Amino acid sequence: MSTDHLSLRVLVALCLCLFASATAAADGPVRPFKDALFSSQAVLKTEDEGAFKVLDYQELRDINQRDEEPERRVKRDYVDLGVREFQANETLTIASSRLDVARVGRMRDATFTIIFIHGRGGDRRLGVNDYTFGGNFNRLKNLVVQSGGAYYAPSVKSFDPNGAADIAALIRHVFELSSGRPVILACASMGNFICQSVTRDKEAVRYLKGLVVMGGPSDPGFLTTPAAKLKIPVYFSHGSADSVYKAEEQIALYRKMRKAGYPTIFRLFQTGGHGTPIRMSDWREILNFMLAAG
Repeated sequence: MSTDHLSLRVLVALCLCLFASATAAADGPVRPFKDALFSSQAVLKTEDEGAFKVLDYQELRDINQRDEEPERRVKRDYVDLGVREFQANETLTIASSRLDVARVGRMRDATFTIIFIHGRGGDRRLGVNDYTFGGNFNRLKNLVVQSGGAYYAPSVKSFDPNGAADIAALIRHVFELSSGRPVILACASMGNFICQSVTRDKEAVRYLKGLVVMGGPSDPGFLTTPAAKLKIPVYFSHGSADSVYKAEEQIALYRKMRKAGYPTIFRLFQTGGHGTPIRMSDWREILNFMLAAG
């Protein structure tokens, strides 16, 4: 091979690398991980310059064809189990209370931290299960670890002010461990009662960068909360056929927030049920939206 040909190949390779880097940077700080499997839902409808999207969801495809055992075990292509090396169960003593958590990623100096709050009947195991919910928690864990972040899945003792106080203390704890870097709180289903309590805690919201509401009850008074006064970004995801918490009520809150100029995103899964957001929400989009906002 001539020197000219070699130089040309090197130049082309360099250009491709620069293009790939620029594309990833444009998408946000969290790099792709299995995006072809998790980030490729067809968009059926778009409003508000992309802030509101209706996404295609089909149970036969997104559960039956994705799982080896429907709702129990996803196919192996959807997971990378090497991330288990960075996972540990811990019992933290914070604010005079003991809290069981599963932690994935860095204990200190994380680039960001995300905390997932389960719904009724769950515990810390739900948020780190690699195979359920279509492998979506395994993807979250890998996204966090490859970005130098931290992920916590606590066992919530109760969905009342006492349970919320534990999570408020955890938010401050991880904020301090990461030297003030972003902390994101994600709440699913009934766990959103914890999120609602935290948004009303003037101290806790000082340490919060973003809020994720996945198939949760609507909070009509949100815009009056300390969290809203700080304009903490909110990402909603919901199934259109959710029979537990109606999508229409959550959409109404989103519309009210948009009218007020609030930083928010809504993803509605067409025909999706109550558990669909946990399975189908795009964690990379969520993290990049939160880290880029404000």
